[in-house]
Amino acid sequence: MTRPKMFSFDILTIVLPIFLLIAIGYAAALSGVLDASVGDALSKFVNTILIPVLLFRTLATASFDGASPWALWGAYFSAAGIVWAAATILSRKLLRREARYCVIAGIVSAFSNTALVGIPIISTSFSEVGLVPLFVIMSVHLPSMTIASTLLMERAAVADGTKAAAPLGKTLVIITRNLLTNPIVIGIICAVAWRLTGQPIPELPANVIKQLAGATIPVALFSLGMSLRRYGIRGNVAPAILVSILKVIVMPALVWTSTTYVFHLPPLWVQVATLTAACPTGVNGYLFAASFGTGHALSANTISLTTATSIVSIGFWMHFVGVM
Repeated sequence: MTRPKMFSFDILTIVLPIFLLIAIGYAAALSGVLDASVGDALSKFVNTILIPVLLFRTLATASFDGASPWALWGAYFSAAGIVWAAATILSRKLLRREARYCVIAGIVSAFSNTALVGIPIISTSFSEVGLVPLFVIMSVHLPSMTIASTLLMERAAVADGTKAAAPLGKTLVIITRNLLTNPIVIGIICAVAWRLTGQPIPELPANVIKQLAGATIPVALFSLGMSLRRYGIRGNVAPAILVSILKVIVMPALVWTSTTYVFHLPPLWVQVATLTAACPTGVNGYLFAASFGTGHALSANTISLTTATSIVSIGFWMHFVGVM
């Protein structure tokens, strides 16, 4: 793969508008021009309607061009597993934290914000052709990360003595029910089902889907900006800095290495996978922290730090993989 030797300032034409939209959303929440409930409603609209529709349209009609989704999954999630394990071990051995905190560290180090940041970055950089490998990752990203996070947090809660052990079967039933009612998972399932029919999407629904999909990026970025007002920086930031380095530096480096030299994926898929790994931490880590009563500052700080610095980190990785 050929990479430019000098930083291309054309990358700024991709990155800056994205982060300006985030900044506008943040400013709207900070100034009180829009109530926090508006941001929550927009975020729900994005995750319940817009992203599932965009996922459906892309996955239902996409061509993989001979590339193996299994190779992409193997490359991406093996790197995520290594980073997750590293964050967990460092939190346990270096920071001397309890088991639940260590699981939160693993989650926030490996769980990328594929929806609110990944889709705008990939779509703007590569147009819709780049969404194919991104959505291949997303089709497994949410289910696998949710299952792993829930099982590990349940086990950690028992180890910390804050919860009695629950039957594995019961836990898996709860996880499955939650996943099957998740709009993004529903969009993926519908896309796979439609793809199996081998039929094109009829013109009328295709036009409606196109209109909804077109609203995804600006609304997603604006709602992300409003949601950042909720997190901010809290308390001791050193653990979050450590985890943030794993997230935006180590993980994309591992993904690039595995996709390039181990699984030998096509250049576009290498670029998309690397940039997806470089995306800031998603909100799922904070949701788990709130649910299990630990790691609130770590998750909030990591979300804020990785998002605030991603204009630089994503720009670097775009340059590295040769976007321009």
